[in-house]
Amino acid sequence: MAEGEKSPIDSALVHRLARLLEEAGLSELEYATDHWRIRVARQMPAAPPAGAVAAPPPAPIPAAARVDSAADASHPGAVLSPMVGTVYLLPEPGAAAFVEVGQEVKAGETLLILEAMKVMNPVAAPRAGRIAKILVENGAPVEYGAVLMIIE
Repeated sequence: MAEGEKSPIDSALVHRLARLLEEAGLSELEYATDHWRIRVARQMPAAPPAGAVAAPPPAPIPAAARVDSAADASHPGAVLSPMVGTVYLLPEPGAAAFVEVGQEVKAGETLLILEAMKVMNPVAAPRAGRIAKILVENGAPVEYGAVLMIIE
C-alpha cells in the first residue's frame, strides 16, 4: 500500500470485533463483506503449571439433554440465531418478556433482541404458531445458528 493511502480495513471495526470476541467468550470470530474478510482470534489460556489447583471439570450434559438439543435443531419450527451475540428476552430491564412459553405469535412478531457489536437486532417469528420452548436465557451469549426457540 502506498504511503498516504487509507487502509481498506476499518481499525475501529477490528477493535469492536475483538471486544465482542471477549464479551461472548469466543476463541475466534470472522466477519466478511463482498470485498474483504476479517478473522479475529485469541489464544485461550494455557494449562495451569504443574502443582497448581485446577478448577473441577464442568458437569457432563445428561444424554437426554443432548438428544433434545439435536431434536430441537432439526425441528421445523426452530428459530435459529442469525448471528453471534447476546440474547435479550425483555425489551428493557424490568419489562415483561417479548414472548412466553405457550403464547401464540404471528409471523413477523418480535421474539427477542440479539445484541451484536452494540447494535440491537430484533429477531422476528419466521411463522405463526405457539411458543413451545425457549432454549436461551436472558443475557446469554449465543453462537450463529444456535436454536433460540421452538414454534409449533
